[in-house]
Amino acid sequence: MARRTVAAALALVAGAAAGVTAPSQAQAAAPGDKDVTAVMFEWKFASVAKACTDTLGPAGYGYVQVSPPQERIQGSAWWTAYQPVSYRIAGPLGDRAAFRNMVDTCHAAGVKVVADSVINHMSAGSGTGTGGSSYTKYGYPGVYSAPDFDNCTAEITNYQDRFNVQQCELVGLADLDTGEEYVRGRIAAYLNDLLSLGVDGFRIDAAKHMPAADLADIKSRLTDPNAYWKQEAIFGAGEAVSPSEYLGTGDVQEFRYARDLKRVFTGEQLAHLKTFGESWGYMPSGQSGVFVDNHDTERNGETLTYKSGASYTLASVFMLAWPYGSPDVHSGYEWSNKDAGAPGGGQVDACYSGGWKCQHDWREIKSMVAFRNVARGQGVTNWWDNGNDAIAFGRGTKAYVAINQEAGPLTRTFQTSLPAGTYCDVQRNAPVTVDGSGRFTATLGANTALALHAGARVCGGDPTTDPDPVTTGAAFQVNATTAMGENIHVTGDHPALGNWNPAGAPKLDPAAYPVWKRTVSLPPGTAFSYKYVRKDAAGNVTWESGANRVATVPSSGTVTLSDTWRN
Repeated sequence: MARRTVAAALALVAGAAAGVTAPSQAQAAAPGDKDVTAVMFEWKFASVAKACTDTLGPAGYGYVQVSPPQERIQGSAWWTAYQPVSYRIAGPLGDRAAFRNMVDTCHAAGVKVVADSVINHMSAGSGTGTGGSSYTKYGYPGVYSAPDFDNCTAEITNYQDRFNVQQCELVGLADLDTGEEYVRGRIAAYLNDLLSLGVDGFRIDAAKHMPAADLADIKSRLTDPNAYWKQEAIFGAGEAVSPSEYLGTGDVQEFRYARDLKRVFTGEQLAHLKTFGESWGYMPSGQSGVFVDNHDTERNGETLTYKSGASYTLASVFMLAWPYGSPDVHSGYEWSNKDAGAPGGGQVDACYSGGWKCQHDWREIKSMVAFRNVARGQGVTNWWDNGNDAIAFGRGTKAYVAINQEAGPLTRTFQTSLPAGTYCDVQRNAPVTVDGSGRFTATLGANTALALHAGARVCGGDPTTDPDPVTTGAAFQVNATTAMGENIHVTGDHPALGNWNPAGAPKLDPAAYPVWKRTVSLPPGTAFSYKYVRKDAAGNVTWESGANRVATVPSSGTVTLSDTWRN
């Protein structure tokens, strides 16, 4: 949990051991060279399990991170997950059986499981938890009593004072005395309970608010001291506690990475990214957790978010292509109120509906997971930039990516180190031919990317975007703002467009929001009429105004249609 205001932060949470002996630990298929984590923020465990089978495993994600599983305070706000009241798995995301089933299912799909673990503190008040446990701020029957908390009961006010940061209360949350033998043992018991259920690692929330030595002691008590360990320690210039202090126990999240991506993708030139990484003052690549956004930063404005449109998508493409750190892909939900909890209580019936953004499943992002896996161990080669917002680079002989954030299209011949042959541009599901000198010529539309890798030599269908590889047809692009739960579709006088029936109208991809895109396969020379429609979560349809639009597919290739929604 990051520093945040009291309103937006009556949040953080800690785990709590149930002390229940579980069956023998389930074994995940080793992720091997797979280091990308899908962070399923406030998804129910059953929904995570389905995603592991349907999307995460097939796409090549190595890990899935789930929200804190333990009993929490009651309430609908997302930050209730960060105020634990016991160490039982009795939260709104699912019970112990659902959690164990999720772990087993994800392991069967080859995906390891990381549990977001809140062990710095307990709650900020009194009441009854989601599992029926009664508690007061400094009293948690059977777990903790007043002597188990730090003596400083005032809120943290001075980040230049180590004592204040690590002994006082983060936004009024009861701060556990992690220097105590009993507290260390109780926390370790909770984490060991999760390990017994098959968990492969932990994200340690609010790590900066606990001395590094305390965390090292707790980790040493785990039944698997080598379990993956990723710590939230937010960098602040001039602060008393440095994130690098925590490198001795495991990975540390590098917040400067995400902040700098926002700065570069919104106000500087992408060409500056040529030296991105440790030379920018970051922690060592091999121990840094990186991200474009997370649940805190998308709400406090510190980083890009899904509301940033194409900049967000392209930054995610860059993160997954660039060889620094271990990436987290945040997958959350739409929000206008920063405190708003997950729609449907965390139940995800379908991506891109009911408010669920499902960034882990966007073609532009999902396709880059395999790219990263294939390119692992390869350095950056063949860097090119135009001095502004178009860049391209290779990953040795294994992969190549180009990113165009210019306002107009980019056409050029790119030099790669790829062996000659045909590759699939996984961003657009279109074939690209590399010649014997490692060159290919391509046109990238504004705010788009192109990505080739040795593991994708033949294009294939993807039901989330294009049912079949598109060689001729229409590339629809419409600038349309929407409210929460709304989506844009295209329909027209052709069966591939639903024959003017909104029920069969293809949905456009919001990854470059407010521009919605989709390429639809149509025969060469087809003349057609079309319009855009808006559908809300209840299925209500709103047609754009004006006359039908018209276009014709060329004899080869696609026609690109750049439109603006007509109110």
